[in-house]
Amino acid sequence: QVQLVESGGGLVQPGGSLRLSCEASGITLSQYVVAWFRQAPGQERGWIATTGWFGGNTYYEDSVKDRFTLSIDNAKNTLYLQMNSLRPEDTGTYYCAASNLGGWTENEYDYWGQGTQVTVSS
Repeated sequence: QVQLVESGGGLVQPGGSLRLSCEASGITLSQYVVAWFRQAPGQERGWIATTGWFGGNTYYEDSVKDRFTLSIDNAKNTLYLQMNSLRPEDTGTYYCAASNLGGWTENEYDYWGQGTQVTVSS
């Protein structure tokens, strides 16, 4: 049984940092395309970062580029998202996901975490 379990969300002030974790069981993350998605209040879930696709490069959505960093600890089989310089518009539920093939949309991902809430507010 595949499980992706996220943690690390919470309330943070603008300009602050958080690190999200996504611990996997039942699959080996390094063998999949992995990604983080975000669903802001009232909006659809959208891709923000991915790696393991196109030769292993890491890609970021423009709004998070240079502020967020995706990484994988293969020994722990855990995916991370380091989020710095957080803004109120980063508020939302963050999901990790894994795909056999990769892609930019949620329909292309096979396994999902339960989501972790991030709220950026003063």
